[in-house]
Amino acid sequence: MTTSPRHAMPRLALVSLAFLALVGEPAAAQPRPLKVFVSVDMEGLAGVVSGSDVGGTSGDYQYFRKIMAQEASAAVAGAFSAGATEVLVRDSHGAKQNILPGDLDPRAKLLRGASTGPKNMMEGIDSTFAAVVFIGYHARAGTPNAILAHTSNGNVVDFSINGRSLPEGGYNALVAGLYGVPVVFVAGDGAVVRQHRELLGNVDGLAVKEAISGAINGMSPATAQDAIRLGVERAVRARAKYRPFALTAPFAMVLKVAKDGKKFDGASNSANGEYTFTSPDLLLVLSAFNALK
Repeated sequence: MTTSPRHAMPRLALVSLAFLALVGEPAAAQPRPLKVFVSVDMEGLAGVVSGSDVGGTSGDYQYFRKIMAQEASAAVAGAFSAGATEVLVRDSHGAKQNILPGDLDPRAKLLRGASTGPKNMMEGIDSTFAAVVFIGYHARAGTPNAILAHTSNGNVVDFSINGRSLPEGGYNALVAGLYGVPVVFVAGDGAVVRQHRELLGNVDGLAVKEAISGAINGMSPATAQDAIRLGVERAVRARAKYRPFALTAPFAMVLKVAKDGKKFDGASNSANGEYTFTSPDLLLVLSAFNALK
């Protein structure tokens, strides 16, 4: 017996429904990864005013390492609120063993401990990241009206590449720029925010304190953390408007130190306390800097 079209259509519809039940709905599109890199120093944290706050067994170091974790966690929270799928926090102060793992927002990964490579405070950065955030940063050596201003260590008087005098955030931004990643937010004292805007342009920033004759006038830690969370969320959402920091190769380094005497292959001790080194490889220049400083 021939089935009439009037009876065939419902049967076909039933077969189609059964097939869909077996295979399920089409898979939803997976969100694109959004990775944020957070480098955290200590001198620029809310409330920090002296060397004993950021190291050693005396003073308030134990208190401020908690503040360090809390400001880092505020940045992590802001990044995730902006849609981040992964956040890596780099402990960037001293021996890089300041943030206790259990004190950090558990959604973040923590890169802890000193590394031997030239990336140093930016260890772990690569081209898979979309944005870089600096927390607790400070101004370069010799900066007036700044809290605990220095560059890398107490021996560095000035560090420049292609004639640009750089704070730690400057050469760290260059490392991020090698991978096409922009710095979108910096928190620290007023001096470091102004310095980074001179270098990087319209970077979002938060001054958690201002220097007053060696003292500070600043936010409470809780207020600073709320502002960091909101600022990082805002900056990560607006990441497309920021540009990676870059200088043109070759990279000509001039390093001025208080005490010289160290060696690096290819570097010249051009004057008392001054080294020069040039290379098309920025990471090699930073290796020379780390060896000679």
